Amino acid sequence: CRAWTDPGLSRRQYMIVIVSALVVLVFAWWLTDRLCSPNAFLHLLDHPNERSLHRTPTPRTGGLAIIASVVIGLLAAAVVVALSKPSAPVLPKGLASGSVWIVGSMLLVCVVSFMDDRMGLSASLRFIVQIAAAVIVVGGVGLTLSSIPIPMIGTIPLGWMAGPVSAVFLVWMANLYNFMDGMDGFAGGMTVFGFGFLAFFGWQVGHPFMFLIATLVAVSALGFLIHNVPPARIFMGDVGSITVGFLAGTLILLGLRDKVFEFWVPILIFSPFILDATATLIRRAVGGQKIWEAHREHFYQRLVLSGWGHQKTVSAEYAVMAVSGLLAVAYQYAGEQWKLGLLVLWAALFLGLAYAVGHVEEKRRIGIALREPRT
Repeated sequence: CRAWTDPGLSRRQYMIVIVSALVVLVFAWWLTDRLCSPNAFLHLLDHPNERSLHRTPTPRTGGLAIIASVVIGLLAAAVVVALSKPSAPVLPKGLASGSVWIVGSMLLVCVVSFMDDRMGLSASLRFIVQIAAAVIVVGGVGLTLSSIPIPMIGTIPLGWMAGPVSAVFLVWMANLYNFMDGMDGFAGGMTVFGFGFLAFFGWQVGHPFMFLIATLVAVSALGFLIHNVPPARIFMGDVGSITVGFLAGTLILLGLRDKVFEFWVPILIFSPFILDATATLIRRAVGGQKIWEAHREHFYQRLVLSGWGHQKTVSAEYAVMAVSGLLAVAYQYAGEQWKLGLLVLWAALFLGLAYAVGHVEEKRRIGIALREPRT
């Protein structure tokens, strides 16, 4: 593949990334295991309530293992690459300073989210910090969504709205990830699949920073996921879900700016989260409900409550994630005449899944009604 010969990292340096990823995988697995212990220094419990899907108090600091592993992996890879070939750029052209701001904004979101996990912060304070981090990425680094292409139709330019729309997108990605982190193995699995596909595209075009950080996030999440699959020993918590969601949005904007992929590619990849969270938000808003309150109305939550349970539901979601990622790969390399068809197929797939969830719920309601004693 051309990624081995394109300007950027050499073949040896790509091997360094792979070795770093293996080390990070082991470290994330080990640190997550330590955080599961009641004797852990940062042991925080998520106590079940009427809106939870879990029944026993469970640690919620698994996100610390993911973020710590990513940071350690970035530092190690940067040092090793610099020592092995000082003349080779560790970062893509034009991002030498921007990458520092990207990691810095990620850590800002991480710290505030951990404080919220530990002591509870007001929603307004969390929102202000997320906006500040988004402004750093959009204004400081210059990552913006300038237009939205529609295959076979044309492109919608955003003009002066590009900056505000990009900032809102980052904040929404951070929060929708948090909304969707409500089932054993779900957010961890989306992180493995989602960032794994981002790493693939970064590798394909020879984009060092995208390939490096997406790979490290994916393998860190895999190390965490070993302890998070049903029945979960530990949860990701806000410190993990909000930070990972924000980073996903940042890498999407970076990939669009540097032409790593087209607009619809990352939307397809993360669509199991984006569509569920967005559709649920709109449905609750139209119904006059308070959209910021915790609830159990996401499609995945409805499946669990309809009797599928965590294991069956998360297995089905993994299949949807894999199919969504493969559709993204097909879209990236398809001719213009096929792209609109792939988007129609994607929309039909999720409409069918939404109908299937409603069918499962209705079937359960009928079953309960038939079992009720007649008076």
